[in-house]
Amino acid sequence: MDKQHLRQMLAEVAAGTVSVEQALERLRALPFEDLGYAKVDHHRALRTGFPEVVFCQNKTPEQVVGIIGALRARSEVVLGTRASAETYQKVSGRFPEAEYHEAARIIRLGRATPRDGCGPALVISAGTSDIPVAEEAALVVEAAGCAVDRVYDVGVAGLHRLLEHRPRLDAAKVIIVVAGMEGALASVVGGLVSQPVVAVPTSVGYGASFGGIAALLSMLNSCASGVVVVNIDNGFGAGYFAAMLCRQMATCATEQA
Repeated sequence: MDKQHLRQMLAEVAAGTVSVEQALERLRALPFEDLGYAKVDHHRALRTGFPEVVFCQNKTPEQVVGIIGALRARSEVVLGTRASAETYQKVSGRFPEAEYHEAARIIRLGRATPRDGCGPALVISAGTSDIPVAEEAALVVEAAGCAVDRVYDVGVAGLHRLLEHRPRLDAAKVIIVVAGMEGALASVVGGLVSQPVVAVPTSVGYGASFGGIAALLSMLNSCASGVVVVNIDNGFGAGYFAAMLCRQMATCATEQA
C-alpha cells in the first residue's frame, strides 16, 4: 500500500463508503507480514514510494510464490528479479497474469499507473551482450510508472552509432549506461549530456575484465562529471535510482507550475 492508496482509503472512510472495520482489515498486515521464511514489508511503499521487490535467486519457487502472493494482495505491481524459468512456471500457475521477461530474468505482475511528467529515462547498452542487465534496469523504471526509452548496441567501438541518437539523449531526464569490457561508454555519454548518468558495469568481457571489475573501476574513475556507479550487473539498482530521480523531477515540476 502506497501513499496514494492510503489517502484514497482514508477518504472513503471519511465519506462512509468504507467502514472502520474494513479499513482495519486492509491495514492488518502493516508494517510487515510474517510468513515464517520471510517477513514481507508492506510498509515499504509508504516509506519509499515503491513496494518491496522479490529477489528470487536462492529462494525456492514455493517461497517466491508465497512472497509474491502476499505482496500482490496489497500492491499494484509486483516484481521478482533474478528469477528462473522454473520459478516463473510456479508463479504463473497461481497467478496466470504473471509475465516473464526472460532476458532480464524478471517476473512482473500488474502494471504501474503512468506518472505524468515522469521520465523518460534512457537506457543505453554498449553491446548486445549487455542487454539482459539493461532490460532489468528498464523494466524496473517502468514498474515505477516512469517512461523509458532504449538505445542498444552503441558502444565505443563504433561511436557513430551513439551519436546518431543524440536527440534521444537530449530528451532524456536521466540516462542509464550499461557496459562491460572496459566500460568506457559511461564516460563518453557523461561528457556529452547535462543529465545525470547512472553507470552499470557488467560482467561481460574477456579474462582481464575480471568479471566486470575492470568496467567498474573505469566507471568509478571516470573523468566525466555527473556519473554515478552501481554494482556489477546491478540493473535493478540502476533502474530504481533512475526512477527515484525521475519522480523527484516530476514532483518539482508540479510544485513549480
